[in-house]
Amino acid sequence: MPYQYVTEPQDYSNLASGRVFHSLPGHPAFPVRLASEIFQRSLARREALVDNATRCVLYDPCCGAAYHLAVLAYLHRAHIREVVASDIDENAVALANRNLALVSLAGLDHRIAEINDMIDRYGKESHKEALRSADTLRNQLSAEAQSYPLSTRVFRANGADRQAIANHLRPESVDIVFSDVPYGQHSHWSGTERGDPIRAMLDAMLPVLSTASIVALVSDKRQKVSHEEYQRIEHFQIGKRRVVLLRPS
Repeated sequence: MPYQYVTEPQDYSNLASGRVFHSLPGHPAFPVRLASEIFQRSLARREALVDNATRCVLYDPCCGAAYHLAVLAYLHRAHIREVVASDIDENAVALANRNLALVSLAGLDHRIAEINDMIDRYGKESHKEALRSADTLRNQLSAEAQSYPLSTRVFRANGADRQAIANHLRPESVDIVFSDVPYGQHSHWSGTERGDPIRAMLDAMLPVLSTASIVALVSDKRQKVSHEEYQRIEHFQIGKRRVVLLRPS
């Protein structure tokens, strides 16, 4: 797949999962470069539909540890005003809260204190590298936080439950959905034993989307992504991942 926005590889080591950001055991982290590419494609599609588009509300109904959302908040804070995440798994929700706290100065300072404590206790070089990365991220955050205030919210819900999502999000309040949906040995759907879970999730999100919203879903290439209430506007494949961009019709 040719990259349209992130055309050159960059050094994302400060954003690496497990360094400053927390990782979900047994779950591989979403590639940073690909996350940035997908978000920028989604943003461009939205801006083509909306005159004078404001900073967006970004949502993932199957967020896991929300690592990719936190990373996007660092890379594209100027374009995001709120990050919302939900998951059915309470452990994932707890970790998502911790990761999204790191896009605020207070949350990052708390993490820096944790890393300093680990250095005092264990003196590992990996902890010292984490501290250097955290200091770099704090400098970036200090420069951007006042100009681009950003809020975060995490709640527990089944991503295929329309009412559960509607209980936490206002109608037509989400601008971009970015979700790496469950597949493979590391994650699976819960609470959707019958039928097509991706279709059920797309149906559940309809009330919180507008006709200018963009939905970016990443799935296994064998998974079908379709719904009669959505228009497919772009799709591509990279490795075993298939990326589909949709908009409500």
